[in-house]
Amino acid sequence: MSLSYEFSVGSVRAKEKSLLTSADVEQLLACKSERELGALLRDKGYGDGESVDEILSSHTDSTWEYIRTVAPDFEIFAPFFIGNDIHNLKVVLKGTMSARKYDHLLLEPGTIGKETLVKAVESRSFSALPEWLAKTADKAYELLSQKGDARESDALIDAAAMKRMLEISGEYKSEFLQEYFRTLVFYNNIKIAIRSANTRVTAEFLDEALCEVPDFRKKTVVNAVLKGNLLDELSKFSEYDCKKAVEEFKKSPSDFEKFVDNKLILMAKESCKRASEGAQPLLGYYLACEAEKKVIHIIVSGLRTGAPSEKIRERLREIYG
Repeated sequence: MSLSYEFSVGSVRAKEKSLLTSADVEQLLACKSERELGALLRDKGYGDGESVDEILSSHTDSTWEYIRTVAPDFEIFAPFFIGNDIHNLKVVLKGTMSARKYDHLLLEPGTIGKETLVKAVESRSFSALPEWLAKTADKAYELLSQKGDARESDALIDAAAMKRMLEISGEYKSEFLQEYFRTLVFYNNIKIAIRSANTRVTAEFLDEALCEVPDFRKKTVVNAVLKGNLLDELSKFSEYDCKKAVEEFKKSPSDFEKFVDNKLILMAKESCKRASEGAQPLLGYYLACEAEKKVIHIIVSGLRTGAPSEKIRERLREIYG
């Protein structure tokens, strides 16, 4: 029997009741150790495992298992899988070059099978990869093997991925999905530009590393990076709330990262929680789970480094629930 979005929306609305609330986050923040945090997450039924990392991995697996059972069109999540694909490619490339084990670092799900990816890299036969990635992967391999240039290699892969995310999200009749990935790519571009402004880069590198996206003035950004007045130029951008993002960056890079993460999840909260039909509620649920994991990662990272609770709280992102 084929699934319908009517069934999917009803299921998701019930499932949303299990998402973390602000009160839950306060309980997690009150934990004094990683072990206590893990115990609390298990008690809440968040996932299985001895460590917080295992619990989060278990939660990710169960999230995808649930989505597969209720999504009428699972392929609508393909733009999100691209992130796993490029992560895996980078891991396999660097693991192969350094002769280090990397299997435990590979992520799922993806649009490219792990075995296909490993075989392509080890044999340097990238024709088996999708067309959008094959030539880029070959060039990235050459940069790593001949020049040891991980930065440029990663930049090429990231640019190909951003372009592919925009292409796939544009194939669906979901204004939210298209807006989400346009915003994501816009800010990925901004992050690349900011990092590049602190290093010696060429116009050619920036042209390859930055992805075309609506309302992103690529030429202006490239020139600003090279002239050393990037933040001044970005402050003139009203698109995607860029001016506000720059103000946050001037406070600190972590405030900027928090602003971008919050903007994306609030977009989902605004569009997907109100939707009563179509794929948006299910997309929102997935993004809600990702936002929760980020919050838990921040808390456990703070516990591991002994950061004061007020500092951990400052870094926390918005949640969906």
